[in-house]
Amino acid sequence: MLETPTKTIDETRQGEAFEAFQNDPNLYRKHFYIESYGCAMNFNDSEIVASILNENGFGATRNIEEANLILINTCSIREKAEQTVRNRLMHFKGLKKNRPEMLVGVLGCMAERLKAKLLEEEKLVDLVIGPDAYRSLPALVADAEGGQKGVNVLLSREETYSDIAPVRLDTNGVSSFVSIMRGCNNMCTFCVVPFTRGRERSRDAHSIIREVQDLVDRGYKEVTLLGQNVDSYYWMSQDGAEEVTFAKLLEMTALVHPKLRVRFSTSHPKDITDEVLFAMKKYDNICKNIHLPVQSGSTRVLQLMNRTYTKEWYLKKVDRIREVLPECAITCDIISGFCTETEEDHQETLDVMRYSKYDLSYMYIYSERPGTLAARRYADDVPDEVKSRRLKEVIEVQGQASTEVFRSCIGQTFEVLIEGNSKRSEEHWSGRTTQGRMSVFPKGDWDLKKGDYVTVKINEATSGTLIGEIVSV
Repeated sequence: MLETPTKTIDETRQGEAFEAFQNDPNLYRKHFYIESYGCAMNFNDSEIVASILNENGFGATRNIEEANLILINTCSIREKAEQTVRNRLMHFKGLKKNRPEMLVGVLGCMAERLKAKLLEEEKLVDLVIGPDAYRSLPALVADAEGGQKGVNVLLSREETYSDIAPVRLDTNGVSSFVSIMRGCNNMCTFCVVPFTRGRERSRDAHSIIREVQDLVDRGYKEVTLLGQNVDSYYWMSQDGAEEVTFAKLLEMTALVHPKLRVRFSTSHPKDITDEVLFAMKKYDNICKNIHLPVQSGSTRVLQLMNRTYTKEWYLKKVDRIREVLPECAITCDIISGFCTETEEDHQETLDVMRYSKYDLSYMYIYSERPGTLAARRYADDVPDEVKSRRLKEVIEVQGQASTEVFRSCIGQTFEVLIEGNSKRSEEHWSGRTTQGRMSVFPKGDWDLKKGDYVTVKINEATSGTLIGEIVSV
């Protein structure tokens, strides 16, 4: 495996990889184009890949026509995501007809599961690299340039990329992701992550804080700590003298700078402890927003999913969050139509949603993923039309909850971090409250910029946006 030395990427500090290339086209001898799909972890992994490629003479480009290397960072969580990736690979295959020297590679979660099919049967790619093998990418590119297929999908029990400073791709200069751990031990029966990303391993706490401090020094105002299950983060120094839990890591991150907002995702309900909740309460700059996937409101279905909690236990966890952090927003993941789900099970899910009053939910139809425990153990026996109807009802209930939550904010004031112009008008700013709620407000005569904090009074609300006015800065 090719080792990549630690680097602070000084040549890309003017705005990261894309702007560095624009300012100095001779900086890199070759160029790569990368697309990312799926979770925030994939986007963060793409930034790690960009750093490794920068070290080896490749600069990022947004222009696919000038790319020597095209990479697509993939997601296997749902069938639709895989089909989207396949469609893009077919498009890239067409481009190669006119540029046969151009290389195409697949990174991430689809790599291990579909490597043979992508390389040999369909001949769509030249490179297949798993999530733990990015350090080997330069050597694999060299192999592919020589006519060989470049493949490394080995999983690791140690790799965390803690010594690699990610290149921030497509950043707004205000918010950024910081990966704190990799893999998952939970073995939910519907999920491919333990098979595509391996077992949990936590990154050195001090390397995380160094990365956060570097972002602050470069003007960033918000970080999101990432992991498949951040609450199970646990790191111990080699001599055993220091141990850091997730609650302790939250505190360490919050103390980097009082005006640095700290978010995190994703939480497994079984691991979000009182210690975490009280850390959130203690520090104003730890955002009051918890992503707490329920997946189903039926205890019977939760057992089939191997979620390790009951409906009643989950609702008590929601109650505890509301008790300790009354202002905290809760968001959720929900799957409709899991194996054997009945109408009664479905109604229980709707009941949990009405009780929990989520700000928003990520809602999906169950999609059987090959190789998962559910695919081996259970029949995917809920008809597609029933899944679709149930999902529609889930979406309707969530829409009602979102509308109620956002309208309850009318008349209140919130501190908002400006992220940039509103999508609809350059005369308006947009930014988020500590709860993660998007807010839009006129710029007026205030002398403001991205990254500034403002106090906004909310005058109107939709089911997903707060509309207000600046009252102070």
